Amino acid sequence: MLRDWEKERDARVIWIRSVLNGMGVVYGNSGGKDCTLAGILCRMATDRVLGVILPCQSSRNFGQDRDDALRVAKQFDIPTIEVDVTPVKEAFLRVLEPVLQGMEISEENAAKGKMNINPRLRMTTLYTIAQSRGALVCGTGNRSEATMGYFTKWGDGACDFNPIADLTATEIFDFLRFLGAPSEIIEKAPSAGLFEGQTDEAEMGIRYAEIDEYLLHGTGTEENIARIEHVRDATSHKRTLPKTYPG
Repeated sequence: MLRDWEKERDARVIWIRSVLNGMGVVYGNSGGKDCTLAGILCRMATDRVLGVILPCQSSRNFGQDRDDALRVAKQFDIPTIEVDVTPVKEAFLRVLEPVLQGMEISEENAAKGKMNINPRLRMTTLYTIAQSRGALVCGTGNRSEATMGYFTKWGDGACDFNPIADLTATEIFDFLRFLGAPSEIIEKAPSAGLFEGQTDEAEMGIRYAEIDEYLLHGTGTEENIARIEHVRDATSHKRTLPKTYPG
């Protein structure tokens, strides 16, 4: 059943204002569905919003995603800047590469570690800008991705508040349609843009519709349910605070 998005919009805007308590907002604007929704809601809640486009190596970051990010910023009057973190990553890898080569690690694990540098550099940038502006960092992760652990710990998973964390990807798309978001963002294949040709669904090995069927209705094929529950359990550490002694 379609949710009452007008009521949802108003309630979330009021909640954001209560969280901010007069402070501003900084968020990463990748041109994707989640940051678009979060950015629109924050802009409705306050004038003190800054979207930050953070390209890093991937050509999609500098092309389609940037175009979509700017399209949203223009339509919803969101002040936006761009910070290219590519040189920072390149310098970081020059320092780190000799260390990694001296370790007995697989190429796959090394590649994953290098990919996770991107979202962590982005979050460092967002927090630096936010602190300088007396602002809070808005999170842009959704329920579907959180369930699958499809985010980088201390990277895009880090934030001060998140107004869309309870929504599945399916609900995000419905909400965006209600708000009149650009069709280009709603129709394109969701991607973190971490490497060329990357898409969320291909990397997770399951479609958002299948994840959301399970989350919203508790149904799905036996194979899909088993996969979702396995990945959810295996990535539980991403959704909890670090363990501390004792306990």
